[in-house]
Amino acid sequence: MNSTSLVRASGTVRARPVAPALAPAAANVAAPAPDDKSYPAARNTAQPFDAGWFDNLRVNLSAAERRVATLPGRRSVKKDAQAGWLLKAISCIDLTTLSGDDTAERVRRLCAKAVTPVRSDLLAALGFADRTLHTGAVCVYHRFVATAVDALAGSGIPVAAVSTGFPAGLIPHELKLKEIEASVRDGAAEIDIVITREHVLTGQWRRLYDEMRDFRLAAGDAHVKAILATGELKTLRNVAKASMVCMMAGADFIKTSTGKEGVNATPLVTLVMLRMIRQYEARTGFRVGYKPAGGVSTAKTALDYQVLMKEELGRAWLEPELFRIGASTLLADIERQLEHHVTGRYSAFHRHPIG
Repeated sequence: MNSTSLVRASGTVRARPVAPALAPAAANVAAPAPDDKSYPAARNTAQPFDAGWFDNLRVNLSAAERRVATLPGRRSVKKDAQAGWLLKAISCIDLTTLSGDDTAERVRRLCAKAVTPVRSDLLAALGFADRTLHTGAVCVYHRFVATAVDALAGSGIPVAAVSTGFPAGLIPHELKLKEIEASVRDGAAEIDIVITREHVLTGQWRRLYDEMRDFRLAAGDAHVKAILATGELKTLRNVAKASMVCMMAGADFIKTSTGKEGVNATPLVTLVMLRMIRQYEARTGFRVGYKPAGGVSTAKTALDYQVLMKEELGRAWLEPELFRIGASTLLADIERQLEHHVTGRYSAFHRHPIG
């Protein structure tokens, strides 16, 4: 597939060709230099509600499945180039702990790993000894926002809080807004909200728009990632519509999942969401970020998502301003792969602790 033909919509949006293939990595193992100097772009601004943007959306399931099926064999990133792409992936990880047994000390250890995600000897061997490398953010429950902000002081790493009754999102709307406001007061620079799935499943698109708009207003200067919980939306058409409505209401990112659903991030829903981001940019000029979450636990999977981002949206979406990966164990596998690249040997997971 070379255009947006697998997701059809009404209006005058033109098909956009797929981005060119990955460029070679630089000799010092860095990922390719940007071919688009305009990012980070202006923050997304809410648009007036217009059902015409999504009413006639259709997803060609067979075409989408064929596109996804070709992904593993389309690009092979090896050796130094692979190390460069994995280092870039680290900078896009939202290092996450969202367990019922979380403690302040676990969050502090997680923050320490976010600041120093890869051993210094490995970075030196890769030519990165004099460079700053850290994760894109640390993601925690509201209770631990202040702890994480304190632990990350001076690091430049933002704290993301999951809010609005995460993961089900079934608390009263007023309490959702108060939780967002409380997290922002504690220092959260990013808010991962969960939408009310009922609005999608019953076709109440204006209610979804109003809910998302309220979340954006409550967050103020904090950026908002809208979690769609795609595994509970039943159809790809619902995923496409929910993506467009949330962006229309001002979401800075659209995110697949809470990580708590039976089905979380998949390449298929990713493809549909990326095509919606493309269409939204074509209509408004605003770039919206994308975050897969849940099940992205291996370096190979991270590379697949990076390739898909590059091919569908372009080089700008390989940066943490527009691409995040919600993960807790992914970093350990990336560090193992980097150690194998340097030493030729794989190490055990327990040698790369996180929390």
